[in-house]
Amino acid sequence: MFKKLLIANRGEIAVRIARTCRDLGISTVAVYEVGDMGALHVRLADEAFMLTSAQGYRDPRELLAVAQRSGADVIHPGYGLVSEDVGFEQACEAAGITPIGPGSGPLAQVRDRVEAITRVGAAGLPTTQPSSRSFAPEDGAALLAEADQLGYPLVVKSCAGGRGRGTAIARTADDLLAVVRRSSAQAQAAYRDGQIYLEAAILPSRYIEVPILGDVFGNVIHMGDRDGSIQRNTRKVVTEAPAPGLSSSDREAIWQSALTIARLFALRGACTIEFVVDSTGRHFFTEVKPRIQVEHLVTEMISRIDVVREQIRIAAGLPLERSQDQVYLEGHAIFCRVNAEDPWHGYLPSPGRIGSFQLPGGPNVRVDTYAYAGAEVPVRYDSLLAKLVVWGATREETIQRTQRALQEIRIGGIQTNLSLIRLIIAHAEFVSGSYTTEFSRVRLLDALPLPPAERLRDLAAIAALAFLQHTQTVHPAIPQAYTSGWHRESRRLPD
Repeated sequence: MFKKLLIANRGEIAVRIARTCRDLGISTVAVYEVGDMGALHVRLADEAFMLTSAQGYRDPRELLAVAQRSGADVIHPGYGLVSEDVGFEQACEAAGITPIGPGSGPLAQVRDRVEAITRVGAAGLPTTQPSSRSFAPEDGAALLAEADQLGYPLVVKSCAGGRGRGTAIARTADDLLAVVRRSSAQAQAAYRDGQIYLEAAILPSRYIEVPILGDVFGNVIHMGDRDGSIQRNTRKVVTEAPAPGLSSSDREAIWQSALTIARLFALRGACTIEFVVDSTGRHFFTEVKPRIQVEHLVTEMISRIDVVREQIRIAAGLPLERSQDQVYLEGHAIFCRVNAEDPWHGYLPSPGRIGSFQLPGGPNVRVDTYAYAGAEVPVRYDSLLAKLVVWGATREETIQRTQRALQEIRIGGIQTNLSLIRLIIAHAEFVSGSYTTEFSRVRLLDALPLPPAERLRDLAAIAALAFLQHTQTVHPAIPQAYTSGWHRESRRLPD
């Protein structure tokens, strides 16, 4: 087993990795920028080194240099830019430091997303239909010609990031070039790579992920599935496992396809095989995420498998601890992504100092976060603040518990998307489990029912009192008796 691990990331995933390493008896090295000097992941690590590069956590050369200077024998990149950087994995391997990931060979294969889809299709598995190659924004004529062959609507996707930053729908030819320019700019800012590709959209559809673990001996297991169809601002905001509404035969078919794809690319470590599922239940491979994902907590809750622990064990050359028939999937779990942003004003980021910070409790409620009262939310990095995941024996029980947990969260000093998440969890389409990726177009405020008359009355009274308190002007005054001088005269000695 490893002796010292460098955490090449920040935020809640760095905290998560540090805690698992503590459980395994592995010492940890944190990296930080000046603004993160007091961050929780720095406090939890055994050693910490300040980054001097202007790129900070995104500079693979400095991260490797810190690993060598600190004597770390393994690097965990978490998720983000360097976790899918083939050059970084190769540099680590050349330096004799183990990178936690699928290996530079498999990583290079799945990073070429168009080629990966083509290869999976050649193996006889159903796939989405991608463009023949990737494009830059200035390839206007070629883009339009390719789009005409694929047919509209189209998904514009980043070659570097896949779904997420840089992903958008172009519904007509009039939209395409503007959508491509916007997507490319987002991808360039997030991943330093503005190349995009096109994919024929399947609408309506659902976005189903199958997380897998693979070891160096060729053993592969899946850990069920999850539904990431509910997105806002191109990010998965609510994810649940298992995916609702799938028949047992469709679910089993998706699992088997995922295992076949994992073996096809010889994936190892924690990866996710992603599918689009149409309205008839047919599934189509779309891409591989060759790393741990933000939503891995929801998988851990139904499988009771510590995914980070398994990543470290596999990287150390150890075999999987369990076979597929020893993976037990129990109950239901819902994941909520709490961001420091204002969803009602264009998802404007809300950096700053956190005032109050109250987390929910109770059975089967978990929160992963780097935040605390007084912590700083940085300007430069992703707005992800906390990850709430709730488990229940049934989906109905889990929804009820999630609603309660969301009501208990109190975060002051910054804006968050908690109000948006509360609306999603209470929405009839979510509660029924019938939602698709088109849910992102639902105007949640329009569907909000009016509160009962008694609640409206109470809200009106509260608003009136708050208004009075806010507008009341206080004019300090000195009592007239005090200005008359009687108190001085009373103490005056006689002549």
